[in-house]
Amino acid sequence: MDAVPALATLHVWRVPRRALGAALLRMAREPRRLRALPGVRFAKLLGTGTGTGFGPGDADLTRYAALLTWAEEPAADAVHAVGAGWAGVANGSARLDLTPLASRGLWSRVAPFGAPGDAYRDAPAAGVLALTRARLRPARAVTFWRAVPPVVSALHRAPGLLARFGIGEAPIGWQGTVTVWRSAADLAGFAYRTPQHRAVIARTPVDRWYAEDLFARFAVRGIDGDRAVLGWREGGRAQR
Repeated sequence: MDAVPALATLHVWRVPRRALGAALLRMAREPRRLRALPGVRFAKLLGTGTGTGFGPGDADLTRYAALLTWAEEPAADAVHAVGAGWAGVANGSARLDLTPLASRGLWSRVAPFGAPGDAYRDAPAAGVLALTRARLRPARAVTFWRAVPPVVSALHRAPGLLARFGIGEAPIGWQGTVTVWRSAADLAGFAYRTPQHRAVIARTPVDRWYAEDLFARFAVRGIDGDRAVLGWREGGRAQR
């Protein structure tokens, strides 16, 4: 799975608390259906977190997500079919259409976004999305969680941040983040010039937190639906 996909789509749903049972049942049933959709090369159904930390305490049981890659540009009905099962459960949804710009690492032993190259070219008006995903080594998890709070605090204040939330395949040990930025320059400014984030980058090869990890950047081609589901911040401030 080394070829760069024609499109990646990130689907996010908000569900009312009264529908949590139905949502959890769908989380158990949906992965197989998503992988069987025509044109889909890679599909993950994910729980989400607030983005203020990691672990069970950060879990947001009212929001769920799916990330898919498509071998070719999909027809509109194929993309809409991803959320068909959530229509009767969710009370809000959003979809981001993404073009891979850079990716390194593996997810479930494959490279789902290929190797598009480390190309920080100008982003379209809709912005840039950064995705991090890791499977923690159990013996290293505590030291990782202790290193996170300064980075989260710095992220909250970062110029150009439009949205952030956590993602995970399990409440503990399988986790990641999604952040959306106004521009590639804003993202690079946080990633490489924020002292707290640079310190964590420097510690990563020493502390060996991850058994498997992946870091990817995407151009946001478009956003459809309710941006509040993403925790959208207009002009760097939380949307009310």
